[in-house]
Amino acid sequence: MSVNYNVLGLIFASMHDSYVSELTKQRTMGSIPFGGRYRLIDFPLSNLVNSNVSEVGVITKSNYGSLLDHLGSGRDWDLSRKKGGLHLLPPYSQTGGIYKGRLDALNNVWSFVEHSKASNVILTNCDVITTINFNPVLKQHMNSNADITLIYSKSFYDCEKNRCATLLEFDENNYLKDVLVDPQIAGPCNMWLEMMIVNKDFLKKIVSEATSRNQFSFTREILQGSKNKYKIMGYEHNDFFTKIDSVQSYYNANKMLLDTDTRNALFKKNVPVFTKIGDNGPAKYGLESNIKNSLIADGCIIEGTVENSVVFRGVKIGKDTVVKDSVLLQGTKIGSKCSITSVITDKNVEISNEKVLMGSETYPLYIGKNGKI
Repeated sequence: MSVNYNVLGLIFASMHDSYVSELTKQRTMGSIPFGGRYRLIDFPLSNLVNSNVSEVGVITKSNYGSLLDHLGSGRDWDLSRKKGGLHLLPPYSQTGGIYKGRLDALNNVWSFVEHSKASNVILTNCDVITTINFNPVLKQHMNSNADITLIYSKSFYDCEKNRCATLLEFDENNYLKDVLVDPQIAGPCNMWLEMMIVNKDFLKKIVSEATSRNQFSFTREILQGSKNKYKIMGYEHNDFFTKIDSVQSYYNANKMLLDTDTRNALFKKNVPVFTKIGDNGPAKYGLESNIKNSLIADGCIIEGTVENSVVFRGVKIGKDTVVKDSVLLQGTKIGSKCSITSVITDKNVEISNEKVLMGSETYPLYIGKNGKI
């Protein structure tokens, strides 16, 4: 694989944590488990690696212990290198305390960015799950001589269901025309995926200017406040994506993987999604187990019935237990003769025998990490 030393990747591991506060109480957005064996950060990190970016900084914020454990030295993403590689960046602002916004975070880690020899920077969050090749975006960015290239997708927006959404409008020349944040509307739109490419010298300029004015929000100060001052252009991403902005959307995103077409759209054969390799043995199924339309990760012991569910590594389900339409995170243990419907169990939850837990498709029941019932 060729390496592009001209590009630096920056991943914001904790952006929008508050929108899924149940899941981020003891972890960052980037370390939220997904799809049976992955973490959310695996997707932006794999996208960068698959785009030949060999130098990546991960900007942390708080509760980042599990993130550090997951990423390690970056070896599983081929980022354990003497030149470039993976760098975990501290969460504290130079002005004191945890950073207040994207611009404040960039100012805090600027010494790392400055040290990089890259001339362009790719910035991305962890709350959008998609597969993207950044090379065509980079080519357009450089050919157009844009200051900022925003990556967006056409989607249907509903203010009653979507949270933390930034909608973009472009003119006939693909210049940014208007920016709406969480507007009270519904309909088709250009939704910003909070991914962008920026020239490093230009990024230094806007971060320095914003910091001197005590401005912290990139969306409000740069995209909305200075869209006519800078050359900001768009790049449309046409592939599948889903955004995690609530526990409900997290539940739906996991359940989407039960559809073969959706799974193939996200996990392409020639574009791998890398993750930390586990040492679990294969899943074991009891003689009376019954599995229907479910994803079962390695290391599981299933003796009951599982339908339309996503089951993570090391989950144990007892005899005569029925699990339907649920998402069971790593280490969950469910006793015998239980009935579990539309439930999300966080890591290491224990449910004793003969319990009945029932949520709904529109309001799944969430049980927190290490919970016991």
